[in-house]
Amino acid sequence: MKLSQTVQKLKPSETIAAAAKAKELRSTGITVYDFTLGEPDFTTPPHICAAAKAAIDAGHTHYTPAVGLPELKKAVCTAAKRDYGLDYAPANVTISNGAKHAVHNVLAALCGPGDEVIIPAPYWVSYSALVELTGATPVIVDTTQESGFCLSAEQLRNAITPRSKLLMLNSPCNPTGAAYPVATLRELADVAVERDLLVLSDEIYDKLIYAGSEFRSFAALGEAVKARTILVNGVSKAYAMTGWRIGWTIADERLSAAIAKLQSQETSNPCSISQHAALAALDGPQECVAEMRAEFAKRREFVLQQLRSLPGVSFAEPGGAFYAFFNVASHFGRKLAKGCVANDSTEFCAHLLQEAHVATVSGDGFGAPGYVRLSFAASMDALQAGFARLREFLAGEGD
Repeated sequence: MKLSQTVQKLKPSETIAAAAKAKELRSTGITVYDFTLGEPDFTTPPHICAAAKAAIDAGHTHYTPAVGLPELKKAVCTAAKRDYGLDYAPANVTISNGAKHAVHNVLAALCGPGDEVIIPAPYWVSYSALVELTGATPVIVDTTQESGFCLSAEQLRNAITPRSKLLMLNSPCNPTGAAYPVATLRELADVAVERDLLVLSDEIYDKLIYAGSEFRSFAALGEAVKARTILVNGVSKAYAMTGWRIGWTIADERLSAAIAKLQSQETSNPCSISQHAALAALDGPQECVAEMRAEFAKRREFVLQQLRSLPGVSFAEPGGAFYAFFNVASHFGRKLAKGCVANDSTEFCAHLLQEAHVATVSGDGFGAPGYVRLSFAASMDALQAGFARLREFLAGEGD
């Protein structure tokens, strides 16, 4: 059997691969402190689960429109107005099988061979892969720890060519947690308007913002910006609904119609029960979001305190999401726990898992050699134990 060249070139998700390795080690009976996946460790709030059960009892177990329930599309519009002052109509909204599917839909509807898509690095592992699946070329623009891992207007302007189709922007960012300052967003928006560049703004972490940072939807930066912006969002992070697989795009009606055509051939429709649950999430009480964010804030403070005390580690403080992204390059080439030596981030994470039983994700997969991503969507007990192990690993203690 000969596989397609596209699939042969496709790399597996670095985060999912790291989680699988942790699970494999755990299956041998070893306690593993797993900080790999970007998944809230909270249970989906009760009122959302109750809405799903009610939907089952009411017989809402059949096909829905390919683009999602009309009432859910309306709820997305209501939330955009309530939270960010944005006016959209249901025709602008397409409900998808999670935000990753929404990103794929946008790229597949817009891009093809000969097109370029600008991606600031570090970037979520799937961005470049999804671009490549369309035949387009990802143009990676490196940002720095000193800039807070934020793309500058000058960098964007220099990256644009006649083949540029789209900028992929993620704020707050996975893997860095960077929450772009509003002033920086305005500067990027000015370039997008000036050069007539489309912007895919992935805002899946919009509700997870910490003290000292501010979230501003890219589409809220003016009508000319809004006309060029495709918003991607969903319920997975803010409402602890990763497994429910509900995301969406908000876009120009012509693009939304193209996405609808594509999705009708791909998946028929998102899960009907999950859509009713997502409706309860958006329309229901929002205190659960604030409660989870407060807990994440406590964990963030603990993680930052620990990182500051680790030798040879540097980082930019995350303003949002639930990730710490830190540089461990100073430890390459030296003896770590049990005499192991790492020459890059991938080897570092592999040794950290094998010798200290702490699971993280290499920055190599995020376009950031020398870095490691740690998700603090984990209990305080796990974080305390995990950092104790990490400290011992760096000190070279052990057999």
